[in-house]
Amino acid sequence: YLNCSAGVASAGNGMAVVGDLPVPQNICISNITCDSFRISWDMTELGRERITHFFIDLNKKENQDSNKFKHKEIPTKLVAKAVPLPMTVRGHWFLSPRTEYTVSVQTAAKKPDGEYDVSPWSEIVQFCTADYSLLHLNQLLQKAELVSGRMLPFSVFYRNQQEALLHPDRCRHLLPAVKDDSGSHGSPISGKLRGIFFSCNTEFNTGEPPQDSPYGPHRFQIRADLLFNLSTNIYFGDFYCMYTSYHYVILVLAPAGSGGDAFCRGRLPLLDRSGNAFLTCRAETDGSLSFCHAQDVILEVIYTEPVDVTLGSVTRVSGHQLMSLSTANAKKDPSCKVCNISAGR
Repeated sequence: YLNCSAGVASAGNGMAVVGDLPVPQNICISNITCDSFRISWDMTELGRERITHFFIDLNKKENQDSNKFKHKEIPTKLVAKAVPLPMTVRGHWFLSPRTEYTVSVQTAAKKPDGEYDVSPWSEIVQFCTADYSLLHLNQLLQKAELVSGRMLPFSVFYRNQQEALLHPDRCRHLLPAVKDDSGSHGSPISGKLRGIFFSCNTEFNTGEPPQDSPYGPHRFQIRADLLFNLSTNIYFGDFYCMYTSYHYVILVLAPAGSGGDAFCRGRLPLLDRSGNAFLTCRAETDGSLSFCHAQDVILEVIYTEPVDVTLGSVTRVSGHQLMSLSTANAKKDPSCKVCNISAGR
């Protein structure tokens, strides 16, 4: 395969476009991951014996919402020795997940003086890199486990919001919504998983939810066992920070056999309900359930099914509204060594 640390060239002096080298045709992109792809193409036989190298022009497709998670500029040309096709192009330092790219190819013949004869460029084709795979998410999971800290007990899930809940007679359920783009750019749940956002972190000195809120003055609370019990599967979703010293872990709670459970199965690492490093539910000898959360990370819990608001209560947050701490569509810090892996951010 072509690991693109092998060489980078740029168009300039010393390259002559000639007509006796075959122009790549029918470019095919396959086996796309978050930081690699396979490429192949057809060539005529004329001049084929002269080919010593392939030049691959790879560029991030321009759009208004182009992500800025990695390098702003893509190398102009990737240089590969002529090898049998298809070949794999791999480079986590310039390929970002979930990103559209354009690619074109030219063949080249290296001359004795070290310069190149090159064919005209091929047609331009487009492709989009993939989400993180389970392999990448398990790497993130292992990093998150290193900083999760000790476990503290809690008893309720809560969500802070700007608006008070509608009257139960008119709107009895909180309904799942599509997750925003906060967190790792390669997370397979962003923009795809439907769920309801909850928190569970408590203040270590009181054991109660914090008095302040980043999301508004109203707080809906519900007993932990109504969302998390022995019939609930828990999945690891993401690990990130926003240019700050504290880190966030996204977890997904999905009732076994639900639509949300089906979505997560095979996409996200399944955690041990009673023995993971972030959020646990354990059955006690008297039949009750006990719950603990990690102290040193901020947990963002996504529950995948509708929630009956009559099962909880609404209160007004007594502290400050710290809107600057909101993670809505928050972008991950790509330079943090604690929460990044050697794949596209």
